[in-house]
Amino acid sequence: MKKRFLARACALVSAALPVLTGCGVLPGDDGAAGSRTVTVWLMKGSVSDDFLERFTTAYENDHPGIELEVTFQEWTGIGPKVTAALEGEDAPDVIEVGNTQVAQYAETELLHDLTLESVRDLGYEDWLPGLAEPGKVHGAQYGIPWYAANRVVIYNKDLFERAGITAPPRTREEWLEDTEKLDAGPGGTQGIYLAGQDWYTLAGFVWDEGGELAVERNGKWAGALDSPAALRGMEVYKELQELGDGPKDADEETPPQAQVFAGGDVAQIIAPPSVAAAIEERNPALSGKLGFFPIPGKTAGKPCAVFTGGSDLIIPLHSRDRGAAMDVVAALAGEKWQTDLARTMNYVPNKSSLASAVDGQEATAAMAVGATRGRATPNSPEWAAVEAANPIKPYMTAVLQGAAPERAARTASARITALLTTDR
Repeated sequence: MKKRFLARACALVSAALPVLTGCGVLPGDDGAAGSRTVTVWLMKGSVSDDFLERFTTAYENDHPGIELEVTFQEWTGIGPKVTAALEGEDAPDVIEVGNTQVAQYAETELLHDLTLESVRDLGYEDWLPGLAEPGKVHGAQYGIPWYAANRVVIYNKDLFERAGITAPPRTREEWLEDTEKLDAGPGGTQGIYLAGQDWYTLAGFVWDEGGELAVERNGKWAGALDSPAALRGMEVYKELQELGDGPKDADEETPPQAQVFAGGDVAQIIAPPSVAAAIEERNPALSGKLGFFPIPGKTAGKPCAVFTGGSDLIIPLHSRDRGAAMDVVAALAGEKWQTDLARTMNYVPNKSSLASAVDGQEATAAMAVGATRGRATPNSPEWAAVEAANPIKPYMTAVLQGAAPERAARTASARITALLTTDR
């Protein structure tokens, strides 16, 4: 058995699910006998070397005659590289892509429609919505959910205890009350550090209020930040942001919020749990003093909606062996390797029913709770243009600095509409 772990482009988040029966005779599979190689592109950092070795060894042992050839890719510049691969005649058999990227690749019409397999064999009804929904384009499932990550509240346990807060808040109202109490604490404590342009966090509040960043009507996309529901989400953000000293005209990386939190006088930030490592590296005295809870929603037991980051798996139309490729996807997306991946990499598994895999891991468990209400950005192939220009950020700053929310939202929505118009 020969295993190859390539790095051509290495320059960014008890039984396995039975493999698909009859995959060797699926349309597009030549059914050739003998040894076959399945080529897989994964993103650098998505899996550890030990996970990949475990998976490859087990898979090849269970599938005599199949050899996996895995190549790692860099996130930077991956869009054009994947598009070029899809257009070529020698495309990889399986590609990991960001969950919000599926729509742009589906627009090439060079992906296999995996709807049949997802319905029949993969238990699609339990997939996390933040992975499954962006993987579905025009009613067809092109992306199979692989793993997820999302923001949670990271808090300083000492500051909570000093303020007399004995348990994380369960509702938004409790959260705001606790944050106000923390902000009024001794020694200049900030109740929360929330930068003015953290638009992913804003998106969660907008969705929680029933709003959208953009909507599709009759095949055309339009910005929707000026809807009453979206404006309510912005008001929640403003109320929370004022309970700290975060800059109103910068995002969470300017300066890095981990750096600010490490100073020791910030009670909370909203961030992926991975930020905790950066905090503790900057201030080892905080090691063991950080806690995590899902962003509270309006009612107990229902966390706030959150943006879900993560990856889906796609199969190019020019895959040389669709059947074998689907077998690999089914294994990676199945219970055994989802459990292993979640525990190894501190990811949220692709199904809510697998959340118990991260029980005992406080940070990842908090993510898993939030992921049940996860969402992705609007499923337009042009959304990348919105993020590049990002009219949401100046909209947020304008409102936080006192501009009329309705007028600022109309301006931002009009800009989003223009960016989503393909013939602009």
